[in-house]
Amino acid sequence: MKTIMRKRYMDRMKDLRDTPDIKIITGIRRSGKSNLMQAYIKYLADNFKDINIIFVDFMNLEYEKIKEYHALHKYIEDRYEDDKQNYVFVDEVQLCPKFELAINSLYSKGKYDIYITGSNAFLLSADLVTLFTGRYIEIHVFPFSFKEYCEYYDNEEDKDKLFEEYFFKGGLAGSYAYRTELDRVTYIKEVYETIVNRDLVQKYNLPDTQVLRQLSEFLMDNISNLTSPNKVSGILSANKVLTNHVTIGKYIKYLCNAFIFYDTKRYDIKGKKYLETSEKFYMCDVGIRYAVLGNRNMDYGRAYENIVCIELLRRGYEVYVGKLYQKEIDFVAQRGSEKIYIQVSDNILNKETFKREYSPLLQIKDAFPKIIIARTKHPQYTYEGIVVMDIAEWLLQGD
Repeated sequence: MKTIMRKRYMDRMKDLRDTPDIKIITGIRRSGKSNLMQAYIKYLADNFKDINIIFVDFMNLEYEKIKEYHALHKYIEDRYEDDKQNYVFVDEVQLCPKFELAINSLYSKGKYDIYITGSNAFLLSADLVTLFTGRYIEIHVFPFSFKEYCEYYDNEEDKDKLFEEYFFKGGLAGSYAYRTELDRVTYIKEVYETIVNRDLVQKYNLPDTQVLRQLSEFLMDNISNLTSPNKVSGILSANKVLTNHVTIGKYIKYLCNAFIFYDTKRYDIKGKKYLETSEKFYMCDVGIRYAVLGNRNMDYGRAYENIVCIELLRRGYEVYVGKLYQKEIDFVAQRGSEKIYIQVSDNILNKETFKREYSPLLQIKDAFPKIIIARTKHPQYTYEGIVVMDIAEWLLQGD
């Protein structure tokens, strides 16, 4: 299978080299965490002298005998070299029970640069603060972006064709190895079902997955729609799935912890405050939605909105749903002192549709950039100071 250099993540790893923190690579299953670790190890070996790389891969039977935290600790300590910079890499760390005790002990010695990856059921963002007593930095890996997809299929020059493919295939690159649509979709569904039916059940000791599965499919079906636990529990109960808003609230949190969905809170632009009511939920990858739901209730505009949201998160923005009077701004994206207002649409050829998208943006009185992203298939242009861009072009301009 072809591999590409994931520059954004590699640059992040390089920036963090030799910092004292534990570097924890997180992300949904099959997003490329282990491949990133291997690429970084190769980068170190190729570019630096006087270094010592200590690598453990618990998926490899070669390391079976050290799947115990004392043994793991001893294995690494025995391989420490005094006169070199020592790097420790542990892949699939969760396969060693109580691994955090070994990692925390190694960290406390202050002589290792430590990197770990693991199943998203064991290295959830919400758990890291309790697992690790020392400082850590999370490097969050998303499935392939459209830009990475184009790099992978660099023999095809037609970017519109590539975008149409990406819309359905998504960014789980492991699926690209399969020649038939059936096999590719089956691969993606198996990744998804492993997370829902095994990872989360195992992590949270869930007695029954029916509510979790129904909830997940409901959120898939309603990406970019405002929702709440009360609303979802009412709809599922009406469909004879017995549940309540407390359970739904917990299960939504579980699905977000496992990186299947990302939640975006609402932000009152005029009042400059966050709103505690309904949120929107977006899938980590629209390819999973297509694999699980097929063409059911296919809405290109909402799917494009999902793609834009994940791309903004990938680029390091905090993302909110904007509210201005009675109107909605799809995204308020903030990164440091930078802020962007974004509307996303399928087709803005119709004058009324275009007006519906630009009107809320024109009511925002500050000087931050305002963008409409749609499937225009035309070069970028401006309207009343608002930048109008084709979604494929916007995705390719990613930093």
